[in-house]
Amino acid sequence: MDEKREMGSYRFCLIFTRKFRVTEPGPVDDVRDVFEKYAEGEAYMSPEQLQKLMAEEEGGGRGSSLEEAERIVDEVLRRRHHIAKFTRRNLTLEDFNYFMLSTDLNPPITDQVHQNMDAPLSHYFIYTGHNSYLTGNQLSSNCSDLPIADSLRRGVRVVELDLWPRGEDDVCVKHGRTLTKEVKLGKCLESIKANAFVTSKYPVIITLEDHLTPKLQSKVAKMITQTFGDILYYYDSESCQEFPSPEELKEKILISTKPRKEYLEANDVKEKDNSEKGKDSDEDVWGKEPGDLISTQSDIEKVSDSINDLNEDDEDRGLCDFDMSCHLQAPEYKRLIAIHAGKPKGGLRMALKVDPNKIRRLSLSEQLLEKAVGSHGADVVRFTQKNFLRIYPKGTRFNSSNYKPQIGWMSGAQMIAFNMQGYGRALWLMHGMFRANGGCGYVKKPDFLINVGSNGQVFCPRENLSPKKTLKVKVYMGDGWLLDFKKTHFDLYSPPDFYVKVGIAGAPVDEVMEKTKIENDKWTPIWNKEFTFPLAVPELALLRVEVHEYDANEKDDFGGQTCLPVSELRQGIRAVPLFNRRGEKYSSTRLLMRFEFV
Repeated sequence: MDEKREMGSYRFCLIFTRKFRVTEPGPVDDVRDVFEKYAEGEAYMSPEQLQKLMAEEEGGGRGSSLEEAERIVDEVLRRRHHIAKFTRRNLTLEDFNYFMLSTDLNPPITDQVHQNMDAPLSHYFIYTGHNSYLTGNQLSSNCSDLPIADSLRRGVRVVELDLWPRGEDDVCVKHGRTLTKEVKLGKCLESIKANAFVTSKYPVIITLEDHLTPKLQSKVAKMITQTFGDILYYYDSESCQEFPSPEELKEKILISTKPRKEYLEANDVKEKDNSEKGKDSDEDVWGKEPGDLISTQSDIEKVSDSINDLNEDDEDRGLCDFDMSCHLQAPEYKRLIAIHAGKPKGGLRMALKVDPNKIRRLSLSEQLLEKAVGSHGADVVRFTQKNFLRIYPKGTRFNSSNYKPQIGWMSGAQMIAFNMQGYGRALWLMHGMFRANGGCGYVKKPDFLINVGSNGQVFCPRENLSPKKTLKVKVYMGDGWLLDFKKTHFDLYSPPDFYVKVGIAGAPVDEVMEKTKIENDKWTPIWNKEFTFPLAVPELALLRVEVHEYDANEKDDFGGQTCLPVSELRQGIRAVPLFNRRGEKYSSTRLLMRFEFV
């Protein structure tokens, strides 16, 4: 590999100086081989040759037109040579290598909406927030409209607001029965209106947890109507058999809530859940492996024994019939509800029963989801083919940590509600899932979660599956840390010692994590390591990538991460951008990787 070198110095023991070479990346062997193949042995690659490369690498997929190839050549020349574009219109090996390492010109996935958006809303996974107004933990942080704006700009399409009385005549948003500081409802509504369609034009759903009197409900109805006006969508889901599509609902706001009586009667249950002993550890919030968040079958049974809100003995006391409590809602407020929510009597099996004449939303805690999947897996999938299923974090996640989202996705649950104000591996997976389909916040569910067999059978999330496809991933090299970090960020006395962890998150049978060797004292490490991942459910698989800096005496340092939907990966050599712990993209740090399906 051709390299330009300069010396980097580090002070050691105050009086000694250690010098290391800092390298500028040249083409790795595979990049050089690809260039020589498609340039046909010449010193330059024409736009026509680049177009042929792009078409063959992606199998004739998106982005392989001659116009696109010409645009890339012009952009590379503009950035690297400024004037050269007026004298030539082709790429040298160095130009081609620049293109290969450009995360915007050669990204691993497309940034365009490309899935069918004309199916019913229930046929999509939807980017969903939990307690969207909180700035931090669930007990004492501030409530604000700023986290709502941030989440919407990130692509979140479902925002949750908890409505509480503020005196006799006013309404605020806060996390009830905690020390969180309230925020005015009006500010939250205005924030939603201003940011709802900045990143995505597809519909935003506001889920309201309503603790209001009918009088205050009337006030809220007026505030919502005045704020959103014509973009507010009215839809009587109780009398319809199918939701409209995301395409039909573009730039519309939908309101979803459940009858207030259920909140009143479920208070005891919620307080019992919140009083469970124990808290999530820092590891759970900042980096516990998502696989460690799955309960074993014995754990599920223990959880099931302690859950009161769907135990048969408590149902008649703790839950009300979906229709019986509607009279507690002010008429003008009830008219705004496009997606009704509620739990009918009769236990978990009855809650999952599909009514052919109605569509509705059901909410389950992460614990109840595990119970439901363990005992009624096929019923859960059948329910989500028509209705909405929303999953929310257990009450003891006081520090705003999150749970394993794949359990819900494997079951067809559309709304996996996450605390967006923190960070950690579980949230990285959520970010990864919704990078799909151009980051619009709606991802079409795989056909196997929607289809019904000739005998009425549906997919079972607990079914043992065999591999359908194999993904090969090669990690060539990394670059950019020296531009995004201080020279002494990782080590005071030498350049960093990077290694990469690569793996799959998805169906339990697919989950695996492997890593490269450690490259010592390199700001531009080269690993040239290939991994092979057989996939039983490639449609829901996510490629996990993490870079760490080895430390012999302390915990390894964090050097960047990303998570990518396997179904969206573009084959061939790609520049993969890395993100910090909060999911914010680094300016320069990236990996050069190759993806191949066999």
